[in-house]
Amino acid sequence: MILTVTLNAALDVTYHVDALVPRASHRVGESFSRAGGKGVNVARVLSTLGVPAVVTGLVGGPTGRAIRDDLRVAELTDELVPMAGDSRRTVTVVSREDGDATVFNQCGPHVDTAVWTTFVARFTRLLRGAQVVVLSGSLPPGVPADAYARLTRLADDAGAMTVVDAGGPTLLKALGAHPTVVKPNAAELTEATGHDDAATAARSLRELGAGSVVASRGPDGLLAVTPEGTWRATPPRRLAGNPTGAGDACVAAIAAGLLAAEPWPAVLREAVALSAAAVVCPLAGDIDAGLYHQFRTSVPVERTHAPVDH
Repeated sequence: MILTVTLNAALDVTYHVDALVPRASHRVGESFSRAGGKGVNVARVLSTLGVPAVVTGLVGGPTGRAIRDDLRVAELTDELVPMAGDSRRTVTVVSREDGDATVFNQCGPHVDTAVWTTFVARFTRLLRGAQVVVLSGSLPPGVPADAYARLTRLADDAGAMTVVDAGGPTLLKALGAHPTVVKPNAAELTEATGHDDAATAARSLRELGAGSVVASRGPDGLLAVTPEGTWRATPPRRLAGNPTGAGDACVAAIAAGLLAAEPWPAVLREAVALSAAAVVCPLAGDIDAGLYHQFRTSVPVERTHAPVDH
């Protein structure tokens, strides 16, 4: 089983407009509202693939009830821990003109010590059935800054592999616990290391403690720096659409690959194919099944460096 952790779960609201124009009124075409947060999106993709996944994290208030109701409709296993504060909402505005998405993220409610203690106990219990743990997204106020490091150590003690998808201090603090894989995007790589070159930055994260680094580079695909070598994987063609769920689809592929003990080239093909299949969908967590099956056999993966010692 794969356990996905979303400490800052959200109700994701998506608006589609003809074009996003600053300082102007917009007429909204389609609009959607669903349970979200990065770990929830990962679990949705895994469920589509037929991979067992459990959702845990924190929710509260009327928004939290809406999140849990939607998880029930989606038939995702809900092991979320309740809290007093109202869960956050996110707003994504997608422009039909160019496919760009503008995202507005609330910080989330404050989490008190008692709730955090309850969550850690729940997490520890869930680890008994987990082979892979996904730690995704931002931390709400009140949660320890090294939360992902603490949870990674607990997972390691239980024999589970870990995938961390975070940026900034949250990512840097997690590295000391030696997560199996970290998946920053290009901006997060530069922010964490100060290096503009993705390969140099990824090697730096490995030196700081990551087992493997899979860096998402948007339409340019993925760079993976691992103990088995370094690879680049690129989509067969560029696609327009909503990129907000592409990173979560990539994480789902990595987690599923770890669970199945797949070699890195196979994992990267799946990750690029799933990311592309997510871009063309209006909502994060969804994939276009036809495009996924088309791309998964045509993604080129190039090995650029042989294995090196950590």
